[in-house]
Amino acid sequence: MKKLFIPLFSIAVLVSCGTAKKPTEAASQTSPNVKGDKAFLSAYKEISADDLKKNLYVIASDEMGGRDTGSPGQKKAGVYMVDYYKNLGISFPKALGSYYQKVPADFMKKRGGGNLPDSENILAFIEGSEKPEEIVVISGHYDHVGTQNGVVYNGADDDGSGTVAVMEIAKAFQSAKKAGKGPKRSILFLHVTGEEHGLFGSEYYTENPVFPLANTVVDLNIDMIGRDDPENRGKQYVYVIGSEMLSSQLKIINEAANKRTNNLELNYKYDDPSDTERLYYRSDHYNFAKHDIPVAFFFDGIHEDYHKPTDDVEKIDYNLLAKRAQLVFTTAWELANRTERIVVDRK
Repeated sequence: MKKLFIPLFSIAVLVSCGTAKKPTEAASQTSPNVKGDKAFLSAYKEISADDLKKNLYVIASDEMGGRDTGSPGQKKAGVYMVDYYKNLGISFPKALGSYYQKVPADFMKKRGGGNLPDSENILAFIEGSEKPEEIVVISGHYDHVGTQNGVVYNGADDDGSGTVAVMEIAKAFQSAKKAGKGPKRSILFLHVTGEEHGLFGSEYYTENPVFPLANTVVDLNIDMIGRDDPENRGKQYVYVIGSEMLSSQLKIINEAANKRTNNLELNYKYDDPSDTERLYYRSDHYNFAKHDIPVAFFFDGIHEDYHKPTDDVEKIDYNLLAKRAQLVFTTAWELANRTERIVVDRK
């Protein structure tokens, strides 16, 4: 997650308004009922702590050099991710022509990116079976802050945890597709670059979308979900930010998905545009929200190793990471398969 808020945008404060629907009403609109859906349950079980750990030990290894934007280490991590998708049989958007969307150095420099080199977003894609033109985005940034004074900042939690969660969620959807139960809407697995320097990769994508933003249903953004913070030490929880800023339905759907699965404690401490930490503006979902696309940001809090060289793989709670990834998968499953796309009814 970007460490400091940089006023790159002219921000209009978004305030929640209106009356939320009752949970039973929202649940009646979600399809299918995951408790009794064998395809869902089989795919859900594909998300495992062991597989998350296996991938994270590669993504956040010293070999990747801290994955600074455009660095050789980040590109090496990207190759590993692309090979992972190829091995699963998950392709890229046809319109893009590859897994890579170039984010030019000039684009980042104009936005305060200094002398960063060219970098790439990585996109994997599963086409929907009934509403392929409607897109559910699951995002996470795969860059970190690199190597400083000879010390590698591995970024195991920030955002190695989100990176491997997106990969694992993709595996679950692909498993369902192979079983003949692929998502009705298309799923874009979006790994963005340049987040730590200014949310550059997600900004580039939303200004140069592979799919029309008007057809983008939602962005579920995962940025740091592998640890706990001092306030919630030892708890089974996750912070959820922004889920009711633009849609009266998204928060209700996410809460219903949570109750049907691991029933984590959903913490809304930072779910406020006026919060002093300004977390709503500090990760990649915000570039979607600027375009009136509903978002939910999943986050574990500010812990003692945040943006330090001690953010290492040994400190990740892999069981909790798996539960949080399963929550995002369940929410995405509902959003991809419900009859109607969620509404945008709040500004």
